[in-house]
Amino acid sequence: MLLGQVSWLDIFIFAIFLTWRLLRDVGIYGTVICAIQALPFLCWRMPIDIIKERYLTKQNRQSAFTRRSTIFQTLVVACTRYGFTYMPTRIGRVFFTKGVALPFLRFRMFRHGYIWRLRHRPLWREINLNKGAVKGIWIVEDDTKKPDVVIYYCHGGGFAMGTCYFYLEFLVSWVTILKESGFSNPAIFAVEYTLIPEKTYPVQLQEIISGYNHVLSITGGPGKVVVSGDSAGGALILSLLLHVGNRCSQKRPSFAALISPWTHIVSKLNRDTPSDFLSVSRLHEYGRLYAGSEKLWNPMVSPGFCMDISWWRKAMPVRGVHFYFSSEEIFCESIRALAKRLSGVGSVVCREDENLHAWPFAALFLGAHQKERGRGLRRISSDIAAALLHT
Repeated sequence: MLLGQVSWLDIFIFAIFLTWRLLRDVGIYGTVICAIQALPFLCWRMPIDIIKERYLTKQNRQSAFTRRSTIFQTLVVACTRYGFTYMPTRIGRVFFTKGVALPFLRFRMFRHGYIWRLRHRPLWREINLNKGAVKGIWIVEDDTKKPDVVIYYCHGGGFAMGTCYFYLEFLVSWVTILKESGFSNPAIFAVEYTLIPEKTYPVQLQEIISGYNHVLSITGGPGKVVVSGDSAGGALILSLLLHVGNRCSQKRPSFAALISPWTHIVSKLNRDTPSDFLSVSRLHEYGRLYAGSEKLWNPMVSPGFCMDISWWRKAMPVRGVHFYFSSEEIFCESIRALAKRLSGVGSVVCREDENLHAWPFAALFLGAHQKERGRGLRRISSDIAAALLHT
């Protein structure tokens, strides 16, 4: 299932779902105040900035993304940047909730002709085991058969926002593309974890470990398991690998596909860029909240600070790690630094392009044509197939 680009109609419908949820969860007063505060940005700051960047800046001084992007992509990225940087977390979090993301996905499926599949063939089901110790979404091509590969996925959101449901279209599309890549019955388990500030480290990591053990109980071992995650989720997956290497290296997964992982939680290597929609100051604020009472350079909190090569050697997935990131995102230098360190202990491949943070995920919604929307997922799926099927 690979749906079309998000349209203006989709955005209008999303705004309806979002407004209803904001009024319910935040209240009229909080919603109205947030809307009023956004008016200066929407009415003149954003239009002026876009005109300057796209039309008044010489082309040789524009970023590669600006030169290539459509006006629709530019508008969405600008609004996302504003929301991430300036909106209160309690409001920004509502954008990602099940109550907004799931009805929006159902509308998009209906609009693209998936009404019969929507009624007669559920593509996913919720998992809630051991009184909430393991929560998430299980997605599989055929639930009556044992999967031949399971992606264990951890979503991003700065540890403060995000749910599996916000990623559901991305994950369902990924199952489809994995099947096209040669797997007969691919599956994904997307794990939910407690957000900050409700809980801090090590609660999130403990939940990720429990979810990984659940996946191993399904597959019977790590041979068919691929670990993956984006941004903060990528950080948690790297911490999981260090935990496995330190405690039980025989449980190492076969492969890791990390999308723009947040390798160094607070670091000078994380740098703002003109194009990206993230803000280093806001991310570092979230990173400090996540660490809680732990030191920010503790490798289990911030895996990029792990300098122990022998530890990484025990933690490396059997068939290696691939990093998927962009030259215009704020984590570019930190990802390069970690990849360089790991290259001496196992198979490491960097798939770097001239886009923004977590572009394989973002492109699924913002890509101007079908090929662009699926390009990132097809590259990742092809790498997974090469690692697991062709070796």
